[in-house]
Amino acid sequence: MSWSVYLVAFTSSVRRTLQTRGQLAVRVLFYGVILGVLSALWKVATSVNGGHVAGYDFRSMLWYLVASEASVISINPRLIEYIGLDIGSGVIAVEMLRPISVVGLRLATALGEALVRFACAIALGIAFAWFTVGPPPDLSAVALALPAAVLAIAANLAAQHSFAAIAFWVNDSKAAWFLYQKLVFLVGGMLLPLELFPSVLAHVSRVLPFWTMSYVPARLLSGHFEPWLLLPQVAWLLVLMAGAAAVFGLGQRRLEVVGG
Repeated sequence: MSWSVYLVAFTSSVRRTLQTRGQLAVRVLFYGVILGVLSALWKVATSVNGGHVAGYDFRSMLWYLVASEASVISINPRLIEYIGLDIGSGVIAVEMLRPISVVGLRLATALGEALVRFACAIALGIAFAWFTVGPPPDLSAVALALPAAVLAIAANLAAQHSFAAIAFWVNDSKAAWFLYQKLVFLVGGMLLPLELFPSVLAHVSRVLPFWTMSYVPARLLSGHFEPWLLLPQVAWLLVLMAGAAAVFGLGQRRLEVVGG
């Protein structure tokens, strides 16, 4: 029965998001602008470095950007802050009275919304890249990139719920939101492939979960057929989901103790 509740939340979220055509159009347009600007920068960067930068030529780099940007931009950029506001206002406390997982229900809802946005963004990105540089360097890797993108989005959502739970104790998640966004942008590989990082930073990045949220689908779509990349994605997704559930559980017990 509980699984059906999550499925209903997911499908309802998909339908609601599809109805917000204006918001979808703005989000996709913003994605297109970012993609255009970054592609122009990387075209110059690859042209002055013998056509390649850390093993990426302009074609593979553009396809990398298509996936890395779409995987992140599909998620509400201020999700952590909004969850924190719900915690502080008591909305979460009311939701916890239900006989189902608050985190599970919210993740299902957020995933439905994010996947609709991702589908719209990636469609534009594919069209743009195909027109600009041709098809992906390795079509077989595309079959891996799409499920990797879904795993990346799910892991990102789970991690954001974990970060937002700080509001149970400090009543303000803005600092957590600021820190989280910078981690995804930098060590997550959204802006730069990990191969361009200094060796120490690259090793540190691979120890953290953020590289599974952007780098993995981007690496695959850029023409690198590396199926093993999905394994750490699945592992980190399980860890992050368990972490989010655990932190929200601690938060619920705190509310019960202080009478929130």
